[in-house]
Amino acid sequence: MRTINKIYIDGSFITPHGNEQFDLYNPATATIIGRVQLADAVDTRHAITAAKKAFQSFSHTTKAERISMLRRLHEALITRIDDLADATTEEYGAPISRALWGARYAAESFLNAAKILEEYSFTRRMGTAEVVMEPVGVAGLITPWNANAGFICNKLATAIAAGCTTVIKPSEMSALQTQVVTEALHAAGLPHGVFNIVTGRGDVVGAELTASTDIAKISFTGSTAVGKAILRSSAETMKRVTLELGGKSPTIILDDADLETAVPMAITAGFANSGQACIAGTRILVPEHKMSATIELIRTTVNQIKVGNLRDPATAIGPMVSQKQYERVQGYIRRGLEEGATLVVGGEGHPDGVAGYFVKPTVFSHVTNDMTIAREEIFGPVLCLMGYRTEKEAIAIANDTSYGLQAYVISPDREHANKVAAQLEAGRVVINNAPHEPLAPFGGRKQSGLGREYGVFGLEAFLEPKAVMGGLAL
Repeated sequence: MRTINKIYIDGSFITPHGNEQFDLYNPATATIIGRVQLADAVDTRHAITAAKKAFQSFSHTTKAERISMLRRLHEALITRIDDLADATTEEYGAPISRALWGARYAAESFLNAAKILEEYSFTRRMGTAEVVMEPVGVAGLITPWNANAGFICNKLATAIAAGCTTVIKPSEMSALQTQVVTEALHAAGLPHGVFNIVTGRGDVVGAELTASTDIAKISFTGSTAVGKAILRSSAETMKRVTLELGGKSPTIILDDADLETAVPMAITAGFANSGQACIAGTRILVPEHKMSATIELIRTTVNQIKVGNLRDPATAIGPMVSQKQYERVQGYIRRGLEEGATLVVGGEGHPDGVAGYFVKPTVFSHVTNDMTIAREEIFGPVLCLMGYRTEKEAIAIANDTSYGLQAYVISPDREHANKVAAQLEAGRVVINNAPHEPLAPFGGRKQSGLGREYGVFGLEAFLEPKAVMGGLAL
């Protein structure tokens, strides 16, 4: 049984003022593996005070100084890659291949931020004025459980690059991972108060961050419902807000695509991170005249996916993070059947031979865009197969959603794919499963969020422009 009873404020590990105990589970076995002592509003205020004090000097550090810090943070986390991956597998249920990728991605966030910072100019001439980009202030960073280390490190790296100090509220469900990350970041030896990590509930720690007059910016990743609440609360103090929220991403298989290539691509996009990903391509659109062939290929492909042993590098899908999430996904599967969708593969219950919070990888066909499973974010390995008659209809179906985070297009003709991509209402469009680009902006349209992360766009979300005019000698 693990015990996490420290938070990180002003450069030190301290015992929280809060005394609520929260159980940590291994989702693969549905057993308690630890307990975390949660921080409260008092702890949050102490963290804000530390960050505010540190901002006075940190906001005036040079690019070279912050680049050095970012490189030290990268080096410190690299030494803990295996520890972080093990914690991610044990606490979140990520297959080891995914966990290792996520740990490396988290570490690389600091190098990516350093690269952006090296090339960025904080001053520019605009007509007769000099425009200076200044750090916005103390930032509250609120992160979810589905990629804990990656979200913490990417947001923190960008804030540091901008010259902001931070208070981080990670998910209470990710305390083991957070502990490894915090120990690594502490070892980098940054000035006290530059980052503070306060694990607690959203309605306690998160609420204190969004209400505080000393927090200038909130960067939140999570559900659309919580994002709306944060936006409403932040409006009282006119905070700058970046929200990366939910998604219901379409994957359009164009008529010229080879199904033998396209179907595995679409399944990979849909089942990314065991389906617990806001960018998952959960609506697969295919020409109607290819529907029968697609169904057979999907059935074959999904039945070959390995589920279960998380330490096996070949395992692709892990369990849901909690009993609550497992039941949520089961409810959507039942809803799909009740609304008349055809079950291609998977269904209710556990996969053969496993228990815990594992869900059968599930695909429905003959789904219409008015069905619940096509409209709402399920956040599990459940995909919808939808037919279209014309390309125009495919684009209309893809855009007929309240979300607009990411979309996928599959075609051997890049010009054709680009033409379709230009018509999709999404913050990102991935063609033929192109790899993640950390220098490109990431964020959503419509109810998938506000603002952008990554790259120069992400950096400038932590900066405020100041125009200085009339500075020339008389």
